[in-house]
Amino acid sequence: MPETAANRADLMTAGLNLIQQALTIYDKSLRLVHSNRRFQDMFDLPAHLVTPGAEFRDTIHHLVTRGEYGEVADVAQFVQDRVDQALDFAPHYMERTRANGRTISVEGAPLPQGGWVAVYTDITQVKRQEAMLRGRSEELSAELLSHAEELAAANRQLAATNAALQEAKRELTETEARIRLTTEMMPAHIAHIGADRRYTYSNRRLNTVMPGRPADILGRHISEALGTHAYAVIQPHLDRAFGGQASVFEFTDELSQRRIRAAFTPDRREGGDGGLYILSMDVTEETQARAALQQTRKRELAAQLTSGLAHDFSNLLTIILGMQGRLQRMDLPGEASDLIAATLNAARRGGVLLNRIADMTGTRDMAQVPLELGDFLADLELLAGASLPEGITLTIRNDAPPGPVLADPGMLQDSLLNLVLNARDACGTEGRIKLTVSPVQDTWLDFLVTDTGPGFTPQALARGLDPFFTTKGEEGSGLGLAMVYDMTKLAGGEVRLTNGYIGARVTLRLPYRPVAPQAAAGLVLLVEDNADLRSTVRDMLTAIGHTVIEAGSVPEAQAVAEGLPDIALILSDLQLGPETGLVLAESPACAGKPLYFMTSLPASHDLRRSAAALAPVIAKPFTAAALDAFLHPGQPEAAQ
Repeated sequence: MPETAANRADLMTAGLNLIQQALTIYDKSLRLVHSNRRFQDMFDLPAHLVTPGAEFRDTIHHLVTRGEYGEVADVAQFVQDRVDQALDFAPHYMERTRANGRTISVEGAPLPQGGWVAVYTDITQVKRQEAMLRGRSEELSAELLSHAEELAAANRQLAATNAALQEAKRELTETEARIRLTTEMMPAHIAHIGADRRYTYSNRRLNTVMPGRPADILGRHISEALGTHAYAVIQPHLDRAFGGQASVFEFTDELSQRRIRAAFTPDRREGGDGGLYILSMDVTEETQARAALQQTRKRELAAQLTSGLAHDFSNLLTIILGMQGRLQRMDLPGEASDLIAATLNAARRGGVLLNRIADMTGTRDMAQVPLELGDFLADLELLAGASLPEGITLTIRNDAPPGPVLADPGMLQDSLLNLVLNARDACGTEGRIKLTVSPVQDTWLDFLVTDTGPGFTPQALARGLDPFFTTKGEEGSGLGLAMVYDMTKLAGGEVRLTNGYIGARVTLRLPYRPVAPQAAAGLVLLVEDNADLRSTVRDMLTAIGHTVIEAGSVPEAQAVAEGLPDIALILSDLQLGPETGLVLAESPACAGKPLYFMTSLPASHDLRRSAAALAPVIAKPFTAAALDAFLHPGQPEAAQ
């Protein structure tokens, strides 16, 4: 028979009743929580004073009036003094002789939850032995006997103190364990280093925040734990913190390429070792999001600044084109016709430039979706290859881990095509272009485009990403690389321009966000009595890759489930005419098949509550993205 809480309480009571000492436990309000039978017997107490909830004040008053403490002049004051003493919750040990002539010791200790526990021991026999020893040992000096008595009393008091210390030690150990567990669960590295810059405490999260570092760093010097490069970056802040100045700063960890925010706080405790407290957090995703937000605000500001100018300039170009058209229809000398044609071409080029400025500054939302890089790069190679002359080759190498990643395929394709076409122009009629995709730790994904052209000039390296900067003369708008930079920053990444041993190198560094593989699509039994709604939900299910078979009632659904053992899951409405979808949860035909409910009932409705206890429930109306997330939990929102 399994042990219950009641069984354990009975066992504890039986055990306490067997000991020879009286025991009481009172809570912080001085109400009795527990006592053993010896307590009632020792003081001859009525039942109501040993019942849980009995007042300590009532027990003392009963003992005083019965003569337990001898003659007491002011009973009320005596009782109040005992109550006040108890409310101090201080450890104590005392010995007293009762009115019946017997001597007891009283040992009290406070409880960490409030209240106290007291143990009463009859030491009459011990006292008699001490008196007998004094009477029979005339040869022993009175001083020696006195010391022996004092030592015995001191030993008893020391034993009580030791018990209190052991309890305090246990509480401190439990508190330390709770604090350590709390710090271990935090997504940050929390540590303390002494004045010698060696770790005296660590929650063992360093290798989580900064991969590649050891987890066990106690006793190690901080430079050894972090590595040469990271230590060189933080050393100035560390020196200032040891000088008494707290600091919070961010740096990029070269080993993991993660963005780290660190806080150094001087240890100003009295008697402290002059060390520091350290808090380190991985803020890579926060930094990426912050960069994307800043770029969005820049685009908004640029749009505000250029919209009015672009409107006026567009009107001027329209006027110029109109006037040049009229001139072109006049009978003018041949030389004038050439000038008119050149002016028209320049005006039209200005219009194209306005459109590109609008594209760069206009609102564009990121549409990140799961992207299979292999298929994406194959399509890119096909698109770019058509625009390359015969003397220029394009090689694409994909070193990224297998599996989809979150990205905006349109923006990424536009950016990479732009870089490939720029490399084509740099190579001339012959050359090689190479696109390499590679991960940087588990933080970034690098798209590196190299060519065998002349490379970037010093001016291009410094200003290549600036709007309207071009090295192509009148043939270039100066907006290509600027748009690549804009789209990359919107994704939270960065663009780098460098020169290799031969030719130019452009790196697009984007956040690496792998997507967990989705559950395999399968056959879904859709149960819905409304034909129009059933058709809408069916389209949603097929759009996310499922095959659908439909049923309009519970009996029809049961018949379909019996005949088709390959059903992957059942999606049912809760209200199906005279019956409810709950019947399917108990139907043998549907046993073993994952069941999902959909309903327009409020969360407080009894039927919906009953359904939620059996299977997941989605509220109507819902979108295809919400349905996908409901059926495939754990997928990122961008993939929906």
